[in-house]
Amino acid sequence: MSIGSVLALLREDFPDVTISKIRFLESEGLISPERAPSGYRRFSQADCDRLRFVLTAQRDRYLPLKVIKEQLDTIDHGNDGSSGNGTRLLSSARSAVAPATDFGSRADRVSRESLIERTGVDSAFVTELQRSGLLTPGPAGFFDEDAVRLVEAAAALASYGVETRHLRAFKVSADREAGLVAQIASPIAKGKGTGARDRAEELVREIAALSVTLHTQLVKAAVRDVLD
Repeated sequence: MSIGSVLALLREDFPDVTISKIRFLESEGLISPERAPSGYRRFSQADCDRLRFVLTAQRDRYLPLKVIKEQLDTIDHGNDGSSGNGTRLLSSARSAVAPATDFGSRADRVSRESLIERTGVDSAFVTELQRSGLLTPGPAGFFDEDAVRLVEAAAALASYGVETRHLRAFKVSADREAGLVAQIASPIAKGKGTGARDRAEELVREIAALSVTLHTQLVKAAVRDVLD
């Protein structure tokens, strides 16, 4: 398949994927399509499965490329318990595809009614999240899949007695972290050359993953001190 054909196959599940993104993943060693004598890339079904695995791991698990590449290397060496080339695990990524939640994507239109139905919360809870600045609909009044996950997390915390007003601290912390990450990633995103935005987004993913890990460890350490 040509790179255009691969793009058409992937876009149904990953609306934000671009040709430059695919080329970027190739340059990072995540895929290795064959080259025709003319120099054009030729992708196999295995290449497509591999791309789905990478894109799903980035989107749903926020894994940095370095970690994804290590997982793929393990699969390639047959250490995952499946066949030697790991096609079973790669193909399983297809059934795990969820709507896109990539940077800046609002491709999925989730109405307020649908948001309430899918998360199991009541209308008052959604209103409270909006008034607290934790939940913001798009210009047309719709939400996206990220909003669904946010409401689910907030509702789960509420079941432990964490009130919405307490969540403001998370929002303030997230805004500060976003400002710091933006300072690092913006110059890269505005740089020249193919894949500049893809490199910037990958950097953001990696920093976000590290910040979540750091935050978790800091909270555990602080709570441990209190309990002790």
